[in-house]
Amino acid sequence: MAALDPHDCRQAVQQLCAFVDETAEVFASPGLRELIMTERDIILNELAQGLRPMSQGIEWFDTHSPEEQAEILLFLRHHCVQARAVTEDGPESIRRAGLRPTHTPAVLITCGPVDQQLGKIAGLTPVDERRKAFRLLVGVLAVADERRRERFCSGGCGHWWHNLPVADG
Repeated sequence: MAALDPHDCRQAVQQLCAFVDETAEVFASPGLRELIMTERDIILNELAQGLRPMSQGIEWFDTHSPEEQAEILLFLRHHCVQARAVTEDGPESIRRAGLRPTHTPAVLITCGPVDQQLGKIAGLTPVDERRKAFRLLVGVLAVADERRRERFCSGGCGHWWHNLPVADG
């Protein structure tokens, strides 16, 4: 293996530092939150926090193509994992989603490691199962994020999704 040239290494580090500085400036810019937030982000967080009724969420979900619905479900799965969902969240999530324990997503959430089960739920394809999956994943996000808010954000936080107004009906 050839020896690294210190000059080349220094240049590479300087370029990386310049990139980090530029990126930090962009993310500190006013209005960035509005660029990052999408309608999807806002609606899903409003649903999870009870700021928007689930009936509106289902109507919104149904307006999307099957491919877009699959993306929404994967997005919800990701946020459930980020909110640190645990297996014990299953029963309360099922209750909040208004599902029967025998519905496929409800059975899945109680049958193993939550991160694996969330992926299976997000991957359901029949239309009626997708709606149930959507409701359940919103419920899981609600339970997990509520716990996260109590533990880590009780003194206030800068998470934009924890500072949403009640949605217009």
